[in-house]
Amino acid sequence: MFYAWAPHVVSKRNRGIPVRKSRKLKKLEKRMYKADSYEQWREAALEHDEISGAKRWREVDQSSQYDASQIRLRLDRLRTLRARHDYHGLLYTLNEGIHGNMGGMGRASLYRRANFGTKRLIEQYIDEIDECLRLLAELPADVIDVQEKLDFFYRANICFGRSALMLSGGGILGFYHLGVVKTLMEQNLLPRVISGSSAGSIMAGVVGTHSDTELEHFFEPANVHFEAESEASAFTRMFFGANPQIDAGDLERLIARMVPDMTFQEAYEKTGRQISITVAPAEPHQRSRLLNAITSPNVLIRSAVMASCAVPGVFPPVTLMAKNMHGEAQTYLPTRKWVDGSIADDLPAKRLSRLYSTNHYIVSMVNPIATPFLDADQDRSPLTRALGSLGVGVGRELLNFYRGIVQKQGDNWPRFNWMLNTVHALMDQDYSGDINIVPSFKWYNPTKLLAHISENDLIELMEGGEHSAYPQVEQIRLCTRISRTMEEILVRFESGDLRPDTVEANRPRASRRRPPPTRTDREALREKRATVEPATSKKKRAAAKKKPATRRSPPAKKPEAPAEAA
Repeated sequence: MFYAWAPHVVSKRNRGIPVRKSRKLKKLEKRMYKADSYEQWREAALEHDEISGAKRWREVDQSSQYDASQIRLRLDRLRTLRARHDYHGLLYTLNEGIHGNMGGMGRASLYRRANFGTKRLIEQYIDEIDECLRLLAELPADVIDVQEKLDFFYRANICFGRSALMLSGGGILGFYHLGVVKTLMEQNLLPRVISGSSAGSIMAGVVGTHSDTELEHFFEPANVHFEAESEASAFTRMFFGANPQIDAGDLERLIARMVPDMTFQEAYEKTGRQISITVAPAEPHQRSRLLNAITSPNVLIRSAVMASCAVPGVFPPVTLMAKNMHGEAQTYLPTRKWVDGSIADDLPAKRLSRLYSTNHYIVSMVNPIATPFLDADQDRSPLTRALGSLGVGVGRELLNFYRGIVQKQGDNWPRFNWMLNTVHALMDQDYSGDINIVPSFKWYNPTKLLAHISENDLIELMEGGEHSAYPQVEQIRLCTRISRTMEEILVRFESGDLRPDTVEANRPRASRRRPPPTRTDREALREKRATVEPATSKKKRAAAKKKPATRRSPPAKKPEAPAEAA
């Protein structure tokens, strides 16, 4: 064992509570830590909130952490318009802007006071927005013009933004990400935009090239056991190999075993997931790259993952491979070589935002450089956090000073120059997101981060990822609900039952920011429609026709965009 697990504790929330209640809370905390499923964790968390008083805190609207009156006012307005069947007024009100941080409701501290959920007012507001969007999408064309609806949904989708999952590097600790992905998939919360660097790139490659059904193979410990015992494969060498360290051949076989021989474009067509892999240049004066179906559609994912995992000094630099027009593999940028992506851009938030309109980031972090400074529960005092930020800032400035001195020497100090640039790149990164999923192990042996891993350690890492994700599930569900609803509606417009006649409506300019729907989108939509009774939508449309709008607001000028973005 090269790491030591420690449970996520919430003992600081129990201060001032009578001894008898405190004992009950500690028992519930143990139940939460030892839960075998999210459902068990949720049951214990709700009971914990009721005893600790967090449930009462959720029911009270007022708090200094957000503007409750603004959210209540807007919630009442939306409810009134919907009750009056004033659909044009409803569309006009939503056109004023749908924000993920309305009145500060996206503030992280609002989701940490209780183990499960946040203020009921915030949850009710999100529910109302969700219902209003679905209602407008279902309305017939004689109530609201199809073109008007298309313009609104495409524009609102860009202004509100999307969520992305970013998987950090961390050597063999990267198997922790598999447990995080499993939990998010089971709860139908896995974002379509996923990035990975170094060890995280292996998991991003696995998720991006396998369908949901195929991924179940990687989530079942019994299947992992079977493969490890049945074949002399990369898994076997990794679990039971005699060599203490993983060499380049082991890594290449592991990647070939887990990631199919596909390009980024082929993977997107199969799964609909928009995966990105970060690689760093091996030569000086070059910039890192984010490889995906937009920037490098023909690059083979295997070569991208191999390059992103090429730790300098441990594995040799990698030349990327791509498919040409005849489907044959050939070198991609043959004069350049690439190394570990976490060195330059472990969490490429800015690039994802530019390419995919993402503005909300879920981070699964196992990078040993960052985890000691991250606190998922934010239990540290403001003074401690401020001193930590100050220390990081001072360290960066010192590195900038010394790097300037070294660069003046040019080629006289090549190795020292390269080392200092690498350290500066590692320090000059932001290793946190809007929601951070951080492991609960507090100690590890850094010399074994690139060593072979045992079967039991692999299972423990996966289970650790699952358990670390449980406390964040409800926050992810709430913070991503509106974007997931708009994504679903737009897919229905593009390839499903809401698809308009091309003669009646044109795709707006805002639709250019969205890639075309994949066959996976279409198949999933058909399966979902098959499970829902057609009578439900017919009743809604009939009710809408029988109850025309009794009060209409003046025709709204189509705004270019909401006043604020999420």
